[in-house]
Amino acid sequence: MNAMHDLGGMDGFGPVVAERDEPPFHQPWEGRVMALARAMGFAGAWTIDEFRASIESIDPVAYLTWSYYAKWLNGLEDRVRKSNLAGPPARRLTPADVPQLKRGDYERAAAAPARFAAGDRVRTRNLNPVTHTRLPRYARDKTGTIEAIRGCHVFPDTVAIGAGEQPQWLYTVVFAARDLWGDDADPALTVSIEAFEPYLTAT
Repeated sequence: MNAMHDLGGMDGFGPVVAERDEPPFHQPWEGRVMALARAMGFAGAWTIDEFRASIESIDPVAYLTWSYYAKWLNGLEDRVRKSNLAGPPARRLTPADVPQLKRGDYERAAAAPARFAAGDRVRTRNLNPVTHTRLPRYARDKTGTIEAIRGCHVFPDTVAIGAGEQPQWLYTVVFAARDLWGDDADPALTVSIEAFEPYLTAT
């Protein structure tokens, strides 16, 4: 979706100031929010892309002013409401389960061979969906080169809206900065993104 979360290539938000010796969490509640997110992943109540879509839907002003984990908390609350989970849990996470917590495996068997190969020139589609997508705005309708094939994976655009996994081939695509942002961009700079096959057309 074209929302405030998609800031790549945008100007005017000030410098990114790195905090020296920044701790993993600034307040105890932030650690609890991360633990809750991991626990819900264990429960399988929603996918990572459904969670991302909830965060992307936050009001733009709130998105720019809330902390990182405040956005996570809002995303969790949104998913709990939409999943009707405000009640007794169907599955409990125990201390013995904690060492087994890890990010899900989203690679899947392919229904067809990959359409593109390393070295192929491609153009990204000019998408403007009202729902979740992993194709950033700055890289839409741009020409790049396939750098690598990353396997076949769950397609975020469909799974985030409950339309099924619909596995798609995933590629690394590299762009010249000037092809993304014009002649004023650094001519020595390139940008690589991960792009699913439905985002791409042959040139």
